[in-house]
Amino acid sequence: MEYVVGVAVVAALVSVPAILLWRVLRGRRELGTSPAERATFETLHTASLAGPPLRAGLTADGAERASRHLRALLGSAALAITDGERLLVYDGAGDHHAGQAFEHAAATLQDGRTQVLTIGCDLLECPIRHAVVVPLTTDDRVVGALAAYGQNASAGLVRAAQEVAGWVDSQLELAELDRSRTLLMEAEVRALRAQISPHFIYNSLTTIASFVRTDPERARELLLEFADFTRYSFRRHGEFTTLAEELRSIDRYLILERARFGDQLQVTLRIAPEVLPVAVPFLCLQPLVENAVRHGLESRNGVGRITIIAEDGGAECRISVEDDGLGMDPDRLRRILAGDIAATGGVGLANVDERLRQVYGDEYGLVVETAKGAGTKVNVRLPKYHPGVSTR
Repeated sequence: MEYVVGVAVVAALVSVPAILLWRVLRGRRELGTSPAERATFETLHTASLAGPPLRAGLTADGAERASRHLRALLGSAALAITDGERLLVYDGAGDHHAGQAFEHAAATLQDGRTQVLTIGCDLLECPIRHAVVVPLTTDDRVVGALAAYGQNASAGLVRAAQEVAGWVDSQLELAELDRSRTLLMEAEVRALRAQISPHFIYNSLTTIASFVRTDPERARELLLEFADFTRYSFRRHGEFTTLAEELRSIDRYLILERARFGDQLQVTLRIAPEVLPVAVPFLCLQPLVENAVRHGLESRNGVGRITIIAEDGGAECRISVEDDGLGMDPDRLRRILAGDIAATGGVGLANVDERLRQVYGDEYGLVVETAKGAGTKVNVRLPKYHPGVSTR
């Protein structure tokens, strides 16, 4: 057999490493007691607290949870954050100015420039006399504004407000990348659902209909299996599922196919119990099994065999789907995995390969062993634990 590794484009999301803060925390004693060293630690710690709320995007809840930390970074008497349509939060002294905060941001929202404003107030004890308003941008678009309020609008406050706004921009851009990644994953799952063979659906219903008169109870059981299979395949929540759930759906699929092929389809499963709870991308294995049945067995005479193995590989779960069917030309397979439209034929192979690489990294793409007349074996490696991968 010949090894072929799928090729797919991978988008990498880069953020400020959390390890930096961990090292600062671990080395707190080494920082010493000088004001500069203590200020460094406090600034890093405060920024680490402000970051997570903003990773959900520019929302009222995120702005409210981040505002006091951002105000601490600026050392301002008050701080306001707006989006393009409304005030999201006003935090600090002089909250009677909150009703004017969006108006203060209007010019900055319109032209994207930093504004220094004089704030009129009849209360002598009010510390709010000036405001520095800076734009918040994502993809070169002004999406909101940050305003720092205080007694004075010094050059230092202007520079600090611009630096903090730039840091907020980076968090919002990461949130946008996360959102784009989620939308892409959802679109790919929808595309995969569309690739579930119409022939399988037609053949399953035809098989069920053939049992209605001769074996009504068998027809009823198959109909329930078909309903459960389609319910799982077209569910609308969650990017990930457990390996146990994915295998349960595969079992329903194979029950329907065995009802159609009878003794011509033989299936062997070897599943290690310890890998059943592992979180896997939704519909990452079912297309591989369907591909084995459709392209490995439907076009050949005699008995066809499929072997599905899931093994414990230490930090990884190792899965293989193998058939003894007709196999495939390796060059054609390369074109399929590369997304070449002219090389259609692999049910969901390119889709699954790309999704695995996007979630886990380029080293976790499909590895396929195949040659004409030698069957096909698809190998999948999945880390048992990976940041952002959960069924919850």
